[in-house]
Amino acid sequence: MPSYTLHVPAGSFRAFKVLIAAEYNGVSVDVPEFNAAAVSTLSPTGKAPVLETPNGAIFESNAIARYIAKLRRDTGLTGNGSVLEEAAVDSWCDFSANELEIPACVWWYPAAGYMPFQKAAYEKAKTDFSKALEILDKHLLARTYLVNDQITLADITVASALVYPMKFVCDKAFLKPFGNVVRWFNTCVNQPEFVAVIGKVTPCKKEMTAAGQEAPKAKGGEQGKKKGGKGKGKKEKKEDAPAAPAPVKKVEHPYKIMDKESPSKFSMDSWKKSYSNSTSYDAAMNTFWSTFDAEGWSLWHQNYNYNEDNKRIFMAANAVGGFQQRSDEIRKWAFGVMDVLGTEETVLEIKGIWLFRGDTVEHMVNANDDANWYTWKKLAGKDLPLTDEVKAQVAAYWCSEDELEGKPIQDSKVFK
Repeated sequence: MPSYTLHVPAGSFRAFKVLIAAEYNGVSVDVPEFNAAAVSTLSPTGKAPVLETPNGAIFESNAIARYIAKLRRDTGLTGNGSVLEEAAVDSWCDFSANELEIPACVWWYPAAGYMPFQKAAYEKAKTDFSKALEILDKHLLARTYLVNDQITLADITVASALVYPMKFVCDKAFLKPFGNVVRWFNTCVNQPEFVAVIGKVTPCKKEMTAAGQEAPKAKGGEQGKKKGGKGKGKKEKKEDAPAAPAPVKKVEHPYKIMDKESPSKFSMDSWKKSYSNSTSYDAAMNTFWSTFDAEGWSLWHQNYNYNEDNKRIFMAANAVGGFQQRSDEIRKWAFGVMDVLGTEETVLEIKGIWLFRGDTVEHMVNANDDANWYTWKKLAGKDLPLTDEVKAQVAAYWCSEDELEGKPIQDSKVFK
């Protein structure tokens, strides 16, 4: 069987359509650790993604996806064989690139930390994205799929462009007018070929916002109430203006209250600086153990509940990055290292060890809904003495670079 290698940054949604098409066609595509230097020599643009084939390289994600889809005509990814259906599939692929991907990226990239937030760009992107979904929703009104009665590259490409928006920014209120799109999207992403690449897509519960962005305000109050009716023209009695509501006292974060009421000698800021600047991991850990306050802080082990769904290294790595991004609310009072362990041929596991202020993981769960998808085990803290075994485990998680628990480390991210 021919060998294909896809060069693409970890977590890129532009790889999804290529890899999902490969799943449908039974084509093996290797995704190595991203090497920008290699890409610069393979693609005329010097940009990823680029696909290495036995006969040369192909650049641009839609061209790559079409190439993989056309390797087998019997699967129907490019249509029923007619020129018209193949053109229809291409039309939706172009629609995705021109109408969906641009506004989608301008919307969710700032929330993911990939670009700075600009209010005008955000508002325009959200409006343009809504218009694209309106077109999709109308087209899908009486259709199961975009082109014919089966999934084609058109469905794969458009759905792939929607994965991150659906996970990060498109909450239930935003999607309410687009019921046909939601029904079609859920049908697609729950197919085995999709799940093998992107795993389980957890719907967005609350729009993720970017640094410096105000949270979307809920609409409230009566609007557009008509005046007049019976007695129109009569001078109405002027009513007293309602009293201004009493200012709402800002509720302090539980961690801030804890800092005031139960000060700790341990300084998270100092520890993070030591971890980053120490000459060796051993020196960093010696500093940590000499200052760790078990009465005011606790150590927790984290294990993802659905490791069997992790099919691709770059997807698992992206899940880790997303988890840490959504934990920003408690950054001042938390430190953790999360790893992707294992191989694609066996099982990929997401695990980590965290240091939290206080004696509970509750505040992490409140700050980040995704924490509910993990099992948390307390390792040390108040009423749980620190043991040599736990110290060795923490050091292994926070300091290992190549192997952990006898498994290769495919990706590691530090929350600090």
